[in-house]
Amino acid sequence: MKLGFFTMPVHPAGRNYAQTLKEDREAFILADQLGYTEGYCGEHLTDAVENIPNAMMFIATLLDATKRMKVGTAVANLPHSHPAVVASNAAMLDNLFEGRFILGVGAGVLRSDAEALGLLDANRQEMFVEAIDQVLAIWASEAPYDIKGKYWNISTVKTNWPEVGVGSIVKPYQKPHPFIVGTASDPDSKGLIALGRRGWGPVSSNLLHVNNLRNHWTNYAKGAAEGGHKADRDIWRVARSIFVADDDRTAKSYGGDDANSPYRFYMRQLMTKLGKFKRLGALKERPDMPDAEVTLDYALDNLVIRGTVNEVVDRILALHEAIGDFGTLLYCGKDWTDVSLSRRSMELMAEKVMPAVNAAIERRVAAE
Repeated sequence: MKLGFFTMPVHPAGRNYAQTLKEDREAFILADQLGYTEGYCGEHLTDAVENIPNAMMFIATLLDATKRMKVGTAVANLPHSHPAVVASNAAMLDNLFEGRFILGVGAGVLRSDAEALGLLDANRQEMFVEAIDQVLAIWASEAPYDIKGKYWNISTVKTNWPEVGVGSIVKPYQKPHPFIVGTASDPDSKGLIALGRRGWGPVSSNLLHVNNLRNHWTNYAKGAAEGGHKADRDIWRVARSIFVADDDRTAKSYGGDDANSPYRFYMRQLMTKLGKFKRLGALKERPDMPDAEVTLDYALDNLVIRGTVNEVVDRILALHEAIGDFGTLLYCGKDWTDVSLSRRSMELMAEKVMPAVNAAIERRVAAE
């Protein structure tokens, strides 16, 4: 099992924006230094708390600051940009990072983003499918382009001038294109079937109760079979909120019990948004669980893995036993309310927890 990093990010309103951007960069840089294999960043246009509006732009700032880890969008909201812009920007990033780029794509879930762009009543899922198909068509073909769709038409037929290079769009470094992933937070996400059909990578949200994760792989494998692809569990990324500390008291306090805990703030923020639209199903341990029982303390106990090294190792092994093999565990970044504790957790995760987890899995496999 590999270790990766993911951040949405989520910071308390009122924090200095430049400082939070610096903090988010430092988390990626630390992850790279510690051997995390990949790191993803989300994006929202109209959220003062989840405050990175362009994941590709943020990732570009990591070019000289990271050396080994792959970096990716999770996700780039495709209906928000013209496919030709997405295709060229992603291709440029892939070349800048010489193949260390992963393209995470989605339709965009924040309604205020859609309203700001005049897309509130649009079929954004339909726009998403058209957009990714057009991005792939650009990468697979040469100028002049003549790609027609319902929402976008892409053409350089009238202006193509091959002798001087005019009319062409740059191609990715990786061939035929960067690895593509999609995230899923619904317990019975049909999007995972679509990902499987295309052979792309599934990322299961950190807001899913462990009881809902197994169905994610079932849906993905179904889609992979329909698309003629091998459903290799190594392709599956599972995100979790994790805090590791040197002592149990700190683990419980900073990991959620204290009123100022960044984990408590994170869960409260996300649950408030999900609760408004009656979308708390992902957090529930059983489908018939009433919304009223999905309390903040319930969420912290069931969706945050917090403890000392041994406790966190046990929780991750229990997760692995419950859902089976998966390729990468994505450690979800939170606000660095206490910089030393947040950094220490990432260090313990890489240097103590994951070696112990993988050793235990190896012993289990050898005994079978």
